[in-house]
Amino acid sequence: MNLETALENMNQLSTLSFWESLRLKLMNAELWMGLFWNIVQILFIIVVAKALVRLINTVIDRWMNRSPKALRVNERRAKTVGSLIHNAVKYTINFIAILMVLEQLGFNLGPVLAGAGVLGLAIGFGAQNLVKDVISGFFIIFEDQFGVGDQVSISNFSGVVEEIGLRITKLRSWTGELHIIPNGTIKEVTNYSTHNSVAVVDIGIAYEENLEHVTKVLEDILSEIFKESQDIVKPPEILGVQNLGPSEVVLRIIAETKPMSHYAVARKLRAKIKEGFDREGIEIPYPKMVTFHRNEESKGV
Repeated sequence: MNLETALENMNQLSTLSFWESLRLKLMNAELWMGLFWNIVQILFIIVVAKALVRLINTVIDRWMNRSPKALRVNERRAKTVGSLIHNAVKYTINFIAILMVLEQLGFNLGPVLAGAGVLGLAIGFGAQNLVKDVISGFFIIFEDQFGVGDQVSISNFSGVVEEIGLRITKLRSWTGELHIIPNGTIKEVTNYSTHNSVAVVDIGIAYEENLEHVTKVLEDILSEIFKESQDIVKPPEILGVQNLGPSEVVLRIIAETKPMSHYAVARKLRAKIKEGFDREGIEIPYPKMVTFHRNEESKGV
């Protein structure tokens, strides 16, 4: 027997022994039972983690809804803090669940956690934007710059704040778009929901109208609107003549309203004033066109 034949026989024996050992392992009942229980335990961990997140979030929501006065914060602030706690709970429970799954898969968590610390330190130097987002998010919440449910303008986006996290802020515009803004990019914020708004309405009347009579009619209309509307916090005021236009005298009316209610109040004021002016016969000027028809006799002159 030469050397090549001997090597070929050894390769055949090693191949047979490999497949034989693999067959024996696959036929090992203890292996399959252990794998089955590992899968069951992993699925159990995932289900329990999701259920625990939902349960804790439900408890937090009920507690925050009942305790704003006890915590000496308003409802808006309570929603913001609740949103932050929801994020923290979700991240914490999911992280613990991942560690438990890794343990079931046979990983030694000691080196994994030590490696995660070193890796986190390395990532911290490279992920400066992420760190900046988290720090900015903390100060946004700590300083109460805006909260969940507030109407704000951030950069080129305007809408209602749906969620505030440590890293991102979600903003829903009135047309339905959802804007996700990293907290680190938020430089300037205009918050329309922290203070009362002011509705400004300009009304034009004809030069021929009596200003005293028009003012008296407006006072009666505004008094009626103030009694009907819950969004107006102070009686509306007539500031007086705002402008003398080519064909109209413009009167300005202002009304202090609840936050972000000035658009609806302004529309209601215009409608009620139009009805009152029609009832009193007060003319609101509008463009008119006068047409002269020349007859045949005038053409010959």
